[in-house]
Amino acid sequence: MASTYTPLGVELQATGENAGTWGTKTNTNLSIIEQISGGFTQQAVSDSGDTDLSVSDGSTGATLAHRMIEFTGTISAGRNVTIPIDVQTFYFLKNSTSGSQTVTFKYVSGSGDSVAVASGVTKIVFASANDGTNPDIIDMGFGTGDVTLTGTQTLTNKTLTAPKIVDAGFIADANGNEQIIFQTTASAVNELEVTNGATGNPPIIGASGETNVDVHIKPKGTGETRIGTGAAAATLTTSGTHDLVLDTNSGTNSGSITITDGADGNINIAPNGNGVVQAGGSAVKVAGKETIWVPATAMYPNTTSGCADLAQTELSNGPELKTLDFDKSSDEFAQFAVAFPKSWNEGTVTFQAFFTANSTNTGTTSWALQGVALADNGDLNTAFGTAVAPTAKAMSGTANDLAVTAESGAVTIAGSPSTDEYVFFQISRDVSADDLDADAKLLGIKLFFTTDAANDA
Repeated sequence: MASTYTPLGVELQATGENAGTWGTKTNTNLSIIEQISGGFTQQAVSDSGDTDLSVSDGSTGATLAHRMIEFTGTISAGRNVTIPIDVQTFYFLKNSTSGSQTVTFKYVSGSGDSVAVASGVTKIVFASANDGTNPDIIDMGFGTGDVTLTGTQTLTNKTLTAPKIVDAGFIADANGNEQIIFQTTASAVNELEVTNGATGNPPIIGASGETNVDVHIKPKGTGETRIGTGAAAATLTTSGTHDLVLDTNSGTNSGSITITDGADGNINIAPNGNGVVQAGGSAVKVAGKETIWVPATAMYPNTTSGCADLAQTELSNGPELKTLDFDKSSDEFAQFAVAFPKSWNEGTVTFQAFFTANSTNTGTTSWALQGVALADNGDLNTAFGTAVAPTAKAMSGTANDLAVTAESGAVTIAGSPSTDEYVFFQISRDVSADDLDADAKLLGIKLFFTTDAANDA
């Protein structure tokens, strides 16, 4: 009976065969077995086509009868390396080809599984011969993704016990420099959580652990905590409709809160809607619209076309009135002067007139105001600006009732208004624009102006 051979080429000698050469064949078989158990060989792969590995019955040197096979050569596209359909063993495969192409290890025929070995990768595969027609090459899961000292790997669902390159552990940058250092606290129970965000939502750095946990941002020495990109305004806001609280030492009142600005920059506090700036629960006075009450007693009739001199009227009850009375049949005038505070923005003003009439007539009265500003060494003989009147105000029909006009439009002051100037005003009754059939008795006006500085320093 003749000898037979295994799929990897080991000779199975029949009884009585090979007289005189039995020892030589046995030694060859042992060499083949040694190749299979731990042998290394290289196999060139080329662009000419697939590389078929064949068995060498009864002799050493067959590529497929080695434990580790290194693929070499230069290829410009992925290539296949095949083995006979009945081979059953495991291999260490290394793709050392040039050209960054994949070498696929498979059976020579059938539709069983194959294993793709990427360029530069080493894999352990098992040739199962598990089917006579479509056997599978099984990837043992070693190779791609293994962590090595010099390789670059992607870790998925892996746990690092501690990247202890130094005692505290750190993550290094691309140059090997410390980027994030992990310090430790004995028996720690609180930690940071980093959560990514879906479209339109921000990533989150949050605290985890006990019920209420602070997040502590700690500069070194006199270093600062900065927010923003440096290319646009930075916004510090709350998550949801909650208050934004700034305090010191967790609210124990042990320090001061300082807000500073850049050179000549403003600090803007802008409440929403009808909100006001408060300190200690009370509203803070801020630059903006202000009022001055100018009573009739601070006014004087013009020399030409002036109103009546200041009169005092005693009523049957309550206050006595001091008024300037303006005639019903001709335009009459009175004047007064104001030195505005330095915080005035030197802009336009508006006013309301407060008046009465000793009449049951329900006619209207039209009051108009005009002004001129004069500086130090300025010519006092300067004309007033354009007179502006609010909507004519109708009387109630009851004698000596108080009448208050709506706020006027903007009154532009003539001259060149500035700080430390004296502003003359002229108030008049325009009888062509009203129809009250009585004297209009002026009690005073409320003058509105705007400030743009915190004080008059």
